[in-house]
Amino acid sequence: MKHRRYRVLIVLIGIAVGATAWAALAPVDVDSREQVYVIPKGTWARRMAGENIDVLPAEIRLTIGVKDVLVLKNQDDVPQLFGPVLIMPGQSFQLPFQRPSRYQFACSLHVSGQLDVVVDPMPEPGWPRLRWRVAAIVKPGVWL
Repeated sequence: MKHRRYRVLIVLIGIAVGATAWAALAPVDVDSREQVYVIPKGTWARRMAGENIDVLPAEIRLTIGVKDVLVLKNQDDVPQLFGPVLIMPGQSFQLPFQRPSRYQFACSLHVSGQLDVVVDPMPEPGWPRLRWRVAAIVKPGVWL
């Protein structure tokens, strides 16, 4: 009975080591590189009525090669300002990023009038990729 427990333990350790190695070394593969945010209908009216709603987070994090195209879809009845772009009702705006950096944009959807977009580099194989994948499990919104 004791030997059976050891075998089970060894198999479980082997599975854990294999999964860790995969997470650290496997390439990152995604179906779409777009990170989409929708501005719902009635957003402007709700804000004018004094409601404090969060349509977009104060900071959007993207990763080069994984999710590096920001897409804003305006389903509201009024235009929305994002940087120098006025997104008309029913329109979408795509902004691809090619370099890691922190970008600041004027944004009519925030009380501060500003939105930060942080673009991280693709995590290198090994410990950086493993940390990145673990963070994706712990923090929703980060893509595996």
